[in-house]
Amino acid sequence: MIAQRAGTTALRRAAGGPNTFFTANVARLGLASPMSTTQTRLVATQKLTPTDGDAILAQQRLRRPVSPHLEIYDKMQTYFGGSAWQRITGAGFSGALYVFGASYLAAPLLGWHLESASLAAAFGALPFAVKAGAKFVLAWPFVFHAINGVRHLTYDFAVGFQRRTIVQGGWYIWGASIVGGLYLAFFV
Repeated sequence: MIAQRAGTTALRRAAGGPNTFFTANVARLGLASPMSTTQTRLVATQKLTPTDGDAILAQQRLRRPVSPHLEIYDKMQTYFGGSAWQRITGAGFSGALYVFGASYLAAPLLGWHLESASLAAAFGALPFAVKAGAKFVLAWPFVFHAINGVRHLTYDFAVGFQRRTIVQGGWYIWGASIVGGLYLAFFV
């Protein structure tokens, strides 16, 4: 708006005054509007005390809509749990990568032995049940994240958004990820 006013003012000064031929012809054609670019607004301000301001704010808050709380949702219809677990497993993997990477870089300074040979020897010395449990704890999120990632890719193509398909697919993914995690823990 300021640029428009400055431009109009500069044009008027450059022209020395309105051109009667231009304004008469344009006005006759009905293409001209009044040349005034001045805006008028009725503004009234008043000094408020902090308590008066708080009272006005409290009245405004009473008129605001209240967002729904999580308790209003039907638990049986929240069938996108796989999406939350996709994020949890992804964040867990990336967090573990950062922790291990920082530990690996700090290991020589702290006297830790995080070389591959020492890690393999330490893991090999564990009992079979502990090894299988540790492998399952690492394998299950990996398998779940991989399978559910494919599911989310199909969602990107708008495939499988029927409620029955989502619920069945969720159960299949949980079952397949547990079976895949057990396979990787005990047979690989």
